[in-house]
Amino acid sequence: MSEAITIRPADEGDVGVILQFIRDLAKYEHLEHEVVATEGMLREALFGGRPYAEVVLACLNGEPVGFALFFHNFSTFLGRAGIYLEDLYVRPEARGHGVGRCLLTWLAATAVSRGCGRLEWAVLDWNEPSIRFYRNLGAVPLDDWTTYRVTGPALSQLAGAS
Repeated sequence: MSEAITIRPADEGDVGVILQFIRDLAKYEHLEHEVVATEGMLREALFGGRPYAEVVLACLNGEPVGFALFFHNFSTFLGRAGIYLEDLYVRPEARGHGVGRCLLTWLAATAVSRGCGRLEWAVLDWNEPSIRFYRNLGAVPLDDWTTYRVTGPALSQLAGAS
């Protein structure tokens, strides 16, 4: 019996599953100590009055086994929106079945159908299995760019808060 992979948009009832995928991804990346998200926070951010991101679930024979969380960004050089993939995760037992490829194919098709000029994401330098997977799909690293981030007290200070 062949395994059926389906991709579907997440709904508010999936918030618990989404949070578990986020925690599983963080554990894989050795960053579980950084996860402070709650179901309530995700519910508001994904399904509230102004959704900030979208989530699709990958299901194997109807059971969620992976997810992709993404949002639109904008390229001034292209003059077009893009899709930024924040998280992509497939449970270990579901890897090797084409689930990750299906998620990225869905995202690429969505980017094209929405008129986006690009699909991009970041990957940890040590994550060789993911790097090989992405390169096999035709993705190329942007070695000439460095990502910067401001969070916590530094963000508040920059915003002028005391």
